[in-house]
Amino acid sequence: MKLLRTYIFLALVLLTIQCCNTKSKEVINNIDIQGHRGARGLMPENTIPAFVKALELGVTTLELDLAVTKDSQLVVSHEPYMGYKISTDSLGNEITEEDELEHNIYQMTYDQVQKYDVGLKFHSSFPDQEKMKVNKPLLLDLVRTVNEYSAKNGIENIRYNIEIKSKSSGDDLYHPTPEVFSKLVYDFIEEHMDKKLLNIQSFDFRVLKYFRENYPEIELAVLIDNNVSIDQNIDSLGFIPEIYSCYYKLLDGDKVKYLQMKGLKVIPWTVNNQEDIEEVLQWGVDGIISDYPNRVIDFISN
Repeated sequence: MKLLRTYIFLALVLLTIQCCNTKSKEVINNIDIQGHRGARGLMPENTIPAFVKALELGVTTLELDLAVTKDSQLVVSHEPYMGYKISTDSLGNEITEEDELEHNIYQMTYDQVQKYDVGLKFHSSFPDQEKMKVNKPLLLDLVRTVNEYSAKNGIENIRYNIEIKSKSSGDDLYHPTPEVFSKLVYDFIEEHMDKKLLNIQSFDFRVLKYFRENYPEIELAVLIDNNVSIDQNIDSLGFIPEIYSCYYKLLDGDKVKYLQMKGLKVIPWTVNNQEDIEEVLQWGVDGIISDYPNRVIDFISN
């Protein structure tokens, strides 16, 4: 009888472990896998090849940034200028940290922008990044490419996480004011994209407030990189957005649960190391933004 009770106890323990593992797997399988700037660890950032690579890997969301040209074109670019770490000019000359701000996208037409290369320069932070001659694309060209690739390969419901890059010191110098910038983006979305398959994100609370007031149907993500408390950040924003997206080191499991209890999705950035990916996923986040979406996918698949 004692031996029988032991077997029953062990069986219950194994069943409990199996159930917990299954539940954990189900949670992980629902993760929104976002390719940061396409797949920056593997291809030149914010370029069409980077986004195609992200699609090939199997991401659920393409994360990208926007700048605006002198002729009011939306360009996929993290900075509103030609960053020295990735750019060379039309003659192949180096752009230095000291003069990068002079290569101001907002003061150029797109014809000028596309003469710069952003794919050949070695990036020390991403030594495995494939090098190629490529320029910063128009958002329109990116969306068309994604649509064509998705149709050809039977991919459905690819989402976009679109960051509007702005701050008060850059208004009318490196980008339009939040109102003008936001309307430009919204008008593009209305004409070329599915509103249900995207969200707008920004560190600039002015942008998020403008979107909430004028385009309430658009899902919003607040970007956070400060040590201010969650409640203070939300109070400063003035409303509860759909997504709380902060630097992953500002989070832990308790904060993730707290945010989710308030009705927010939690999607941290930018999680690249294998150990960090595993830890963040165990917190029960709703999504994960990574330069290496392949590492996230590999972990989830195993």
